[in-house]
Amino acid sequence: MKTRSRLPALSHNQRGVTLIVSLLLLLLMTMVGISLFRGTGLLEKIAGNTREKQRSLQNAQDALLYGEWWLRQAGSATGAQTCTSATPATLQVCSTLLTLSNVSSLPFYSYALPGITVSASGGLGSGGDVNYTKNPAIYIAYMGPSLSNSTPLYQITAIGYGGSGGNNGSNSIVQSVYSVSSNTSTDLSNP
Repeated sequence: MKTRSRLPALSHNQRGVTLIVSLLLLLLMTMVGISLFRGTGLLEKIAGNTREKQRSLQNAQDALLYGEWWLRQAGSATGAQTCTSATPATLQVCSTLLTLSNVSSLPFYSYALPGITVSASGGLGSGGDVNYTKNPAIYIAYMGPSLSNSTPLYQITAIGYGGSGGNNGSNSIVQSVYSVSSNTSTDLSNP
């Protein structure tokens, strides 16, 4: 004959403890999972902002290099002129230096970098490449002669834009002081 063993009877105050403990563990795991998702989203935003800043900085740097190249090609024959506030059709050297107070009223030349696509809304274009929100802009101002009075000095300012449209877009401004040597020995104090 088989004997059945009986399980010991649970005491009255131990019933349901396992259910409560497992529900608390489930709640704790859910809270940890939600916080991980929020942290991941924040890291993605930080990475996206960093990428956009790098794009706008590279865009501005390329435009600045173009401005320096343009000055080398023009040489010392580039005289300063009084520039209007309208956007010029060609790159020019202006007599007004760029300051923080007049940056919005100066005539920046819109330079179409080769190989980039411009769309006001930014985003991705066909083929997965980024659309920039605007073409980079260049402003060149004559600063006067160098200390030795033998080479003219120019202030070159370039603005680059990222690929995110709207007010959240990334903009970068880079500036250089550039001198152009010439083979002539003329006084450049009044170009």
